[in-house]
Amino acid sequence: TVAGRIAHTNAPDGEARLDLAQLQALPSRTIETTTPWTKGVQSFTGVAVAELLRHLGADGARLHATATNAYEVDFPVTDATNHDGIIAYLHNGAPLAADKGPLWIVFPYDSDPALLGDRFRNASIWNLATLTLH
Repeated sequence: TVAGRIAHTNAPDGEARLDLAQLQALPSRTIETTTPWTKGVQSFTGVAVAELLRHLGADGARLHATATNAYEVDFPVTDATNHDGIIAYLHNGAPLAADKGPLWIVFPYDSDPALLGDRFRNASIWNLATLTLH
């Protein structure tokens, strides 16, 4: 679910509720990277956060993300859009494991040491359920 400052909605409450098939219908991107939570180089496929926000006509400076496990994080939209963040739905070609999926915000951590700092680690929310644009 994406809520907040978006132009294109599909629910009466002004939200965009996207199922996996709808996310997979958007252009996908694959990142090959190590992560702080896995061993060795991993492959993650999903929709670029920037692409999803463009698709929804988003106009906001901050993203508030919540997970199914009650974790919440708030971060600048530009952290995800300027650093090639994706909303991953595949890990090494398979659906994400239950402890990380169904969706996980992933960055190309190996491309920039700053992506391994707390700011981006905190934004790398797994079990992603909702995004709200502010």
